[in-house]
Amino acid sequence: MKKRFLCLSLIFALAVTQVMPVAASRKEEVQTEKANTESKLSAAESKEAELEQQKEELLGEINSLDQSLVKTLAEIEILKGEISDKEDSIEETKEKLAESEAERDEQYAAMKKRIQYLYENGGSGAWAQMLLESSNITDLLSKAEYTEKMYQFDRDELSKMKNVVEQVTSLGNQLEEEKGELEQMKQAQEEQQENLENELEKKKATASDYENQISEVKAQAAEYRKLIEQQNAELKKIQEEEARKAEEARKAAEAKAAEEAAKKKAAEAAAAAKAEAAKKAASTSKSNSSSNTSSASGSQSSNTGASNTTTETTIVPEENTTVDETYEEETTTSSGSTSSASGDAVVSYASQFIGNPYVYGGNSLTNGIDCSGFVQQVFAHFGYSLPRTSDAQAGSGRGITYSESRAGDIIVYSGHVAILTGDGGIVHASNSKPYPQGGIKYSSNALYRPYIAVRRIVE
Repeated sequence: MKKRFLCLSLIFALAVTQVMPVAASRKEEVQTEKANTESKLSAAESKEAELEQQKEELLGEINSLDQSLVKTLAEIEILKGEISDKEDSIEETKEKLAESEAERDEQYAAMKKRIQYLYENGGSGAWAQMLLESSNITDLLSKAEYTEKMYQFDRDELSKMKNVVEQVTSLGNQLEEEKGELEQMKQAQEEQQENLENELEKKKATASDYENQISEVKAQAAEYRKLIEQQNAELKKIQEEEARKAEEARKAAEAKAAEEAAKKKAAEAAAAAKAEAAKKAASTSKSNSSSNTSSASGSQSSNTGASNTTTETTIVPEENTTVDETYEEETTTSSGSTSSASGDAVVSYASQFIGNPYVYGGNSLTNGIDCSGFVQQVFAHFGYSLPRTSDAQAGSGRGITYSESRAGDIIVYSGHVAILTGDGGIVHASNSKPYPQGGIKYSSNALYRPYIAVRRIVE
C-alpha cells in the first residue's frame, strides 16, 4: 500500500512540474512588477504627506503674516489719527501765537505812546510842571512814584508778553517735533506693511505651487493604485489557472495510477493461478511415492540483549546579567529676579545710550535697536526678563495710573514703548532719523500721544 501511495505522489508531482514552469515565471514577473509599483505608491504617498505638511506650515505662516498685517494697518490708522490731532494742536498753537504776538505788539505800541507823550511832548519841562503843580513834597513824590509804577507796569507787561510768545513758540516747536516723530513711526509702519504684503504674495504663490504639486502626486498615486489592482487581478487569474491545471494533473495521475493498479492486480491473479496448478501437480507426484522420510531438527537460538547507556548532559544556561542604567535628568530652575535696582538707576543706565541709532528689529544698545528691544535690554541689565514686543510688555509688571508713575516705570503707546524719567519725560528708541530727532533720545513730554498702559517693573 505504501509503495502504491509513493508511486501516485511521484506521478502527481511530475505532472504538476510539467504544467507549472511557464505560469510560475509569469507569476514571479507580475509579483516583481507589483512590488515595484507598491514601492512607487509608497513614495508618492510619502511625498504627498510631506507636501501637505509643508503646505500646512506655509498656511500657518500666511495666517501669522495676515495677523501682523492687520495689526500694522490698525497701528497706521491710529498714528494717522494722532497725527491729525497733533496738526489740530499745532494750528491752535499758531493761532494762540498770533494772538500773543498781536497783544505784545499792542502793548508795546501803547507803551511807546506813553513814553512819547512824556518825553517828546513834555520833555524836561514836564518834571518842572509837576514840581510847580505839586502842593507839597509829598504830592510831588506821590506823582513821581505813580510815574515810576507806570513805567514798571509797562516793563512787566511787556516782559510777560515776551514770555508768553516764547512759551507758545516753544510749544509750537515741540508739537512740530512730536508730529514729525509720529510721521516717522507711520512711515516705518507703512514700510512694514509693504514688506508684509510682498511676503504674503510670495508665500501665497508658493502655496499655489504646493497645490499643483500635491495634485500631480495624487494623480500619480491614483495611477499606481489602478496598476496594482490590474496586477492583483492578473495574479489572481494566474493562481486560478495554476489551481485548475494542478487539479487536472491530479485527476490524470489518479486515473493513470488506477490503470496501473488494475494491470498489476490482473498480473498477480494470473501468477496465483499458475502457482496453484503447480502445487496440485506436485501433490499428486508425492502421494505415489513408496516411503516417506521425515526428519526433524531443533534449533535453539539465543538472543543477546544490547545494553544501551544513556548519558545525561546537564546544560547550565548562561547567566543573564541585567544592568540597570540610571539617567539623571538635569533640571534648570529659573528663579525670579531679586534685583535691588531702583527706578532712578534704570533711567540712569538707559540714558547712557542716548544718541545711539534706532534700527527696527535691532537688539544692540550701541549699534541699533528698536523701542521694545531697548526697554527689554535695559531691564535685562538689572535682572528683569521682559517680553520682546511692546504689546506683550503692556502686560509686564504691575499696572498703575500715570499720576502714580515715577522714574523707571514704562509707558506703552500703540506700537511704541518708553521708560518714564520721573520729570514728565521719557527716554526711548524713537524713529530712524539721526539724533536728536531720532535714535535713542530723551523727550520732555511723556503725554505727547495717547498711552495704553503704565506698568511698574521695579518695585
